[in-house]
Formats: sequence, C-alpha cells, structure tokens
Amino acid sequence: MPPFSRRDFLKCSASLLAVASVSTLLTGCSSIVNSAELSSVMFSHGVASGDATQDAIILWTRAQPTNAALTEVRVAWQLARDAAFTDIVRSGYVTSSAARDFTVKIDVQQLTADQRYFYRFIGANSESSIGRTRTLAARGNTAVKLAVFSCSNYPAGYFNVYREAAKQADLDAVIHLGDYLYEYAADGYATEHAAALGRTLAADNATETVSLQDYRKRYALYRSDSALQQLHAAVPWYLVWDDHEITNDTWHSGAQNHQPETEGDFFVRRTAAVQAYYEWLPIRPPLGEDSMQIYRSFTFGDLLSLHLLDTRLIARDQQLAYKNYTDSATGDFAAAQFQADITAERHLLGQAQLSWLTMQLSQSQAKWQLLGQQVLMAKMHIPAELLAVRDLKQVPARLQQLVAAKQRVLQAQQQGESPEASDLARLNQRMPYNLDAWDGYPREREQLYATAKALNKPLVVLAGDTHNAWHSVLTDQQGSQVGVEFATPSVSSPGMEKYLNIAPEQASALAQAFSMLITDLQWCNLHQRGFMQITVSHEQVACDWRFIDTVLSDTYQVVAQHQAIFQG
Repeated sequence: MPPFSRRDFLKCSASLLAVASVSTLLTGCSSIVNSAELSSVMFSHGVASGDATQDAIILWTRAQPTNAALTEVRVAWQLARDAAFTDIVRSGYVTSSAARDFTVKIDVQQLTADQRYFYRFIGANSESSIGRTRTLAARGNTAVKLAVFSCSNYPAGYFNVYREAAKQADLDAVIHLGDYLYEYAADGYATEHAAALGRTLAADNATETVSLQDYRKRYALYRSDSALQQLHAAVPWYLVWDDHEITNDTWHSGAQNHQPETEGDFFVRRTAAVQAYYEWLPIRPPLGEDSMQIYRSFTFGDLLSLHLLDTRLIARDQQLAYKNYTDSATGDFAAAQFQADITAERHLLGQAQLSWLTMQLSQSQAKWQLLGQQVLMAKMHIPAELLAVRDLKQVPARLQQLVAAKQRVLQAQQQGESPEASDLARLNQRMPYNLDAWDGYPREREQLYATAKALNKPLVVLAGDTHNAWHSVLTDQQGSQVGVEFATPSVSSPGMEKYLNIAPEQASALAQAFSMLITDLQWCNLHQRGFMQITVSHEQVACDWRFIDTVLSDTYQVVAQHQAIFQG
C-alpha cells in the first residue's frame, strides 16, 4: 500500500476545531498513519471517554511533548469497532498546545446508537493505551448498569474502588458526582498517611490550588493513578463538579475555604478551576467551555433519563451556619431568626436550572428519572441536642441515650401508655444536621418535589459529598413520598468514623442509631469506603453498595455489600 499522504488523510479526516475535533459522517478511513505528521509525545495520563449520547462521544487524552521546549503538538486518533483496529470508523489528526495543557478532546459525532467502540491516540513514536466506550441506545434496552462515585482524595489513600469497578465486565458507564480531586495543601485535610503511602503532593504543587497552573498540576497528579486510568479507559464517564474542584463549601460568590486577603479574587480562582476541569475531563459543556453551565441530560433509550445538576457554582446562595445564630456569651439560640432565614427564598439550583429541569422531566418519555447531583436531598433532621455537643467524640454516647429514649417511647405506645414527656421533648425537637445540603434550602426542595409530584414522575436521586453511604425516602412537607435517594460513600476521603472517632466494632450500632432517629433514613454506613452500582430495568432501580476493607494498601478485599430496591 502506498504511503498515506496528508492529502489522502484530509479526504477522510475530521474537521478540527480550537477545542475539539468534531467528526463528520466518514467511514472506511485508512489505518495507516504517517508518523512524519506527528509529534513525539507521551500519553502518561491515559485515555478517557465521556458524555456519550446516541450518536456522539467525547474522547480524551493528554499528549505531553517529550521535548519540553515545544508549545504545540500534533497527534492522530482512531475510533474502531474492534480492539485490533481493523474496522476503523473515524480517524483524524488533532493539535493541542500549552494553552490547553496539552490535553486533547475530540467530540466524535454521527455515530451508531448502542455501539461498542475502541479508541486510541498515536504520536510519532508512541501509542496511548486503548480505551473502550459505547454510544447510548435509542430504544429497546432492557437494563443499564452504572457505577457511582464521589470524593476521591489522592493523599488519603489508594483508589481501590475505581479498580474494583473496572473489574465489572457488564458495566455501562460511570457517574462521578464531584470532588474528583481536592484543593488542599500537602499538610492539609486527610494527608496524614500520604508519605507512608507514597501519595504526597508534588513539591511544585504542595500548596493549596489557587491558580490555573495549580489546578492543572493537581489534575496531572490524580490522572497518574493507575486505578483511575483503568476505569477511565473501561467505560464512558458522566461527571459533575462539587466544591473541592474549586475549594471547600463553594457558593456562587465565594467559599468557606477562600480568603481574598491571601488568595486573591474568588472569581479569578473559580475561572481557573473551571478551565482546568474542562481541559482534563471528558465533558461536553452544553454552552461550550466559556460557560459555567454544566447541568445537562442524557437519555438511555426508553429506560432512564439522567439529569446531571449543579448545586455549587451557578446559583447557590451562601450556606447558613448555626454559629451565626448563637449568642457567644449566653449560648442562646436565635430560633425565630433562624427559622425565618432557612424558610426564605434561597437558591441551590436557581430558577433557570429549576425551569430547565422541569422541562426535562416533563418531556422525558423514559421509565425512570435519575438526578445526579452532589449533596444529600433527603431530610436529615436529628435531635437538636446533638448539635450542641461540642466534643464530637461524645456524640456516639449521646446517640445511644437518644436511642434508649426512642425505645422507651415505642414501648409505651405499644402498651397503650403515654410516653414520658421528657423523652418526647428530646426526640421531637429536631434540626437539620447539614446546612450545606438540601436541608439548608428547603423551599427550593419543596418546589422540586412539587414538580415531580405534579408530573407523576418519582425521582431517583443520586448523591455524594458526605463520604458515607445513605438510603433515604424523599418526602415533601405533606409527608408524601416523591422518590428515593441513594448516596455513595467516598472513594478514599475519611467519613464519620474519623470525625466521631468510631471504632469499627461501634460503627454498625451507630449507623442503626441514625436510622432509628432520622425519620426518612432507611439505612446508612458510616465507616467504609466504596461505591454504588445502580442497575436499572423497566421493573425497578436496584442500588448495590460495595465496600472495601482499606485504602491504606493497594491490596484490598470487598468486605461488605448492601442492596436497596425502588419500584416507583
């Protein structure tokens, strides 16, 4: 076969855009690549695909030049129906540069629905690993299996749960609900085991991430992880950010972990964080990479619609804090003012996003409506006295006291007797425990519930953020159930076992105590790392939580599982 010339290539290559290469409907492209057209690069950060639809897929890699003086590189890419690349359906050249941190994103379009594909990238003298991906079905699918993750902290431990999920041969896609990385410095949150594990931050990235280069280097570190690379290469991902991709407890105009005096303008930092996020992840922002709009929907045939939401950057009003309602001298709590503020019109999604979601729900013909979002939506109201405990290590003992009070009340009611007034007072005075979650924005939550109820479309809500696993029913202010919430544990970030100093043998009893005291909570796990596997059929949505025994060694075992089923 004669050499594959530049002119021949251009006849069957994709058009090149500034950010991504968008392929046209071309088939039968040659598998021969002219290495003279390519740059010498390293594909050290693996490959990834994401935001698959019925006819399009984002492909990603990073083509780092072997010559550090180069500011621009050119690589080839191929998409095939087989792993041997004998049946290539799309191919092309793409250029990247230091302006994009040498990341490459290609939006391959006009593909066949429900088709498995293989892809790779090629440099002058190197090839990337081979990735596997798949377009969504247009109709007729009988089941979809999704793995759900959040809160992956590199210094905190190994990403064993990513490796475990990559073993699932029948997995269709990954949903990542945020905190893909953490912004903290080398001596910050959850870094106490980093040196022993060999998972320290790089010397030139050891401070908190603030600038564009800071965020880029942090992504580069995370994407060097072999388990993360393995799962990215296995299936397409659907991602949304939470707060740590920017900084802790972000809201629309600031964050708890941003100090303007030393870290500069918050909006400059946010812009840098969003740019790095778009560069490093296989995401297709609906309005392009100049926009922060990340909420978007995907339809898996007639089985489910996945609506990915933003509860952080676009519209979130600043979180309320109990300390701002407590008199430091007397300890008195300004209950009336707190009640007025928390029930006021405060936004988490914002009106534009809520209107968009209403339209998506109303137009969807799918059996199930999945909301992929960051924070717990269910009411997590706990006895108010727990919020007054200053030493968190004392919380387990106080919980057991409250459980005993609940048991006395239930026993009295079963015997037709009046419970002790003191027990009822302790149990009935409740407050939301996490004002960063939907509990801090109850008015907008009720608007969403009313919409779902009016459309007769029960919600299946997926959440992350807390590092622990939760199964709750979703009830509106009238007590009607409008759906269910499944919340995933963290990949590696420590959970409540650390904050409350819980020994493993205490964890089960403590989880049962929470389930007994929180009305809508059905089950929880407060001490293990893991992920959720969601299996969707026309009959039900099944959630399987899978937990591993350690993140402090790359040798691990799956040690626990739990299943919950929702049938609408």
